[in-house]
Amino acid sequence: QVQLVESGGGLVQAGGSLRLSCAASGRTFSRYTMGWFRQAPGKEREFVGAISWTGSVYYADPMKGRFTISRDNAKNTVYLQMNSLKPEDTAAYYCASGPPGGYARYFRSSDYDYWGQGTQVTVSS
Repeated sequence: QVQLVESGGGLVQAGGSLRLSCAASGRTFSRYTMGWFRQAPGKEREFVGAISWTGSVYYADPMKGRFTISRDNAKNTVYLQMNSLKPEDTAAYYCASGPPGGYARYFRSSDYDYWGQGTQVTVSS
Protein backbone atom coordinates (compact mmCIF):
# COMPACT_ATOMS: atom_id res chain seq x y z
CA GLN A 1 0.00 0.00 0.00
CA VAL A 2 1.44 3.33 -1.08
CA GLN A 3 1.44 6.05 1.55
CA LEU A 4 2.52 9.66 1.24
CA VAL A 5 2.74 11.79 4.36
CA GLU A 6 3.36 15.52 4.15
CA SER A 7 4.74 17.60 6.98
CA GLY A 8 6.23 21.02 7.61
CA GLY A 9 3.25 23.25 7.04
CA GLY A 10 2.35 26.07 9.38
CA LEU A 11 1.84 29.79 9.79
CA VAL A 12 4.48 32.14 8.42
CA GLN A 13 4.68 35.86 7.75
CA ALA A 14 4.87 37.20 4.23
CA GLY A 15 8.45 37.08 2.99
CA GLY A 16 9.24 34.08 5.13
CA SER A 17 10.17 30.51 4.22
CA LEU A 18 8.94 27.02 4.86
CA ARG A 19 10.17 23.59 3.83
CA LEU A 20 7.62 20.88 3.30
CA SER A 21 8.51 17.21 3.34
CA CYS A 22 6.73 14.23 1.84
CA ALA A 23 7.68 10.80 3.12
CA ALA A 24 6.76 7.94 0.81
CA SER A 25 6.36 4.23 1.42
CA GLY A 26 4.92 1.24 -0.36
CA ARG A 27 6.56 1.50 -3.75
CA THR A 28 10.05 1.88 -5.18
CA PHE A 29 9.98 5.57 -4.60
CA SER A 30 13.13 6.36 -6.53
CA ARG A 31 11.62 5.25 -9.86
CA TYR A 32 8.72 7.69 -9.88
CA THR A 33 8.15 11.33 -10.65
CA MET A 34 6.85 13.15 -7.58
CA GLY A 35 4.69 16.22 -7.74
CA TRP A 36 3.49 18.99 -5.47
CA PHE A 37 0.07 20.59 -5.78
CA ARG A 38 -1.84 23.08 -3.71
CA GLN A 39 -5.44 23.99 -3.18
CA ALA A 40 -6.78 27.17 -1.63
CA PRO A 41 -10.34 27.37 -0.25
CA GLY A 42 -12.84 27.77 -3.05
CA LYS A 43 -10.24 27.22 -5.75
CA GLU A 44 -9.22 24.32 -7.92
CA ARG A 45 -6.16 22.25 -7.18
CA GLU A 46 -3.10 23.91 -8.69
CA PHE A 47 0.14 22.38 -9.91
CA VAL A 48 3.23 23.62 -8.07
CA GLY A 49 6.04 21.54 -9.50
CA ALA A 50 7.43 18.08 -10.03
CA ILE A 51 10.70 16.20 -9.88
CA SER A 52 11.66 13.07 -11.78
CA TRP A 53 13.66 10.23 -10.32
CA THR A 54 16.77 11.62 -12.02
CA GLY A 55 16.27 15.02 -10.39
CA SER A 56 14.85 16.86 -13.38
CA VAL A 57 12.44 19.51 -12.15
CA TYR A 58 9.53 21.39 -13.65
CA TYR A 59 7.72 24.29 -12.01
CA ALA A 60 4.56 26.19 -12.60
CA ASP A 61 5.40 29.73 -13.70
CA PRO A 62 4.23 31.51 -10.51
CA MET A 63 6.59 29.37 -8.42
CA LYS A 64 9.72 29.74 -10.50
CA GLY A 65 12.49 31.46 -8.57
CA ARG A 66 10.75 31.10 -5.21
CA PHE A 67 10.08 27.38 -4.81
CA THR A 68 12.59 24.54 -5.07
CA ILE A 69 11.80 20.85 -5.22
CA SER A 70 14.36 18.24 -4.27
CA ARG A 71 14.37 14.60 -3.32
CA ASP A 72 16.39 12.16 -1.27
CA ASN A 73 15.78 8.73 -2.73
CA ALA A 74 17.68 7.04 0.09
CA LYS A 75 15.17 8.52 2.55
CA ASN A 76 12.15 8.12 0.26
CA THR A 77 11.44 11.79 0.79
CA VAL A 78 10.70 14.72 -1.48
CA TYR A 79 10.95 18.32 -0.35
CA LEU A 80 9.39 21.62 -1.29
CA GLN A 81 11.41 24.65 -0.19
CA MET A 82 9.29 27.79 -0.35
CA ASN A 83 10.90 31.21 -0.07
CA SER A 84 9.57 34.76 -0.30
CA LEU A 85 6.14 33.50 0.63
CA LYS A 86 3.11 35.61 -0.18
CA PRO A 87 -0.40 35.60 1.28
CA GLU A 88 -1.65 34.15 -2.00
CA ASP A 89 0.51 31.07 -1.36
CA THR A 90 -1.88 30.16 1.45
CA ALA A 91 -3.29 26.72 0.66
CA ALA A 92 -3.23 23.07 1.54
CA TYR A 93 -0.18 21.53 -0.11
CA TYR A 94 -0.23 17.97 -1.38
CA CYS A 95 2.45 15.67 -2.67
CA ALA A 96 1.63 13.00 -5.21
CA SER A 97 3.31 10.06 -6.85
CA GLY A 98 3.26 10.01 -10.61
CA PRO A 99 4.57 8.00 -13.54
CA PRO A 100 7.90 6.18 -13.50
CA GLY A 101 10.81 7.51 -15.49
CA GLY A 102 12.95 10.57 -15.96
CA TYR A 103 10.34 13.01 -17.24
CA ALA A 104 9.20 15.78 -14.91
CA ARG A 105 6.62 17.70 -16.98
CA TYR A 106 3.57 16.06 -15.46
CA PHE A 107 1.34 18.95 -14.42
CA ARG A 108 -2.14 17.42 -14.43
CA SER A 109 -3.69 15.91 -11.33
CA SER A 110 -4.72 12.95 -13.45
CA ASP A 111 -1.05 12.15 -14.09
CA TYR A 112 -0.68 11.15 -10.43
CA ASP A 113 -2.11 8.05 -8.84
CA TYR A 114 -1.30 8.40 -5.14
CA TRP A 115 -1.78 11.44 -2.95
CA GLY A 116 -0.92 12.52 0.55
CA GLN A 117 -3.39 13.99 2.99
CA GLY A 118 -2.01 17.51 2.63
CA THR A 119 -0.39 20.02 4.95
CA GLN A 120 -1.71 23.52 5.51
CA VAL A 121 0.42 26.57 4.76
CA THR A 122 -0.87 29.93 5.89
CA VAL A 123 0.97 33.12 5.01
CA SER A 124 -0.02 36.22 6.93
CA SER A 125 0.39 39.73 5.55
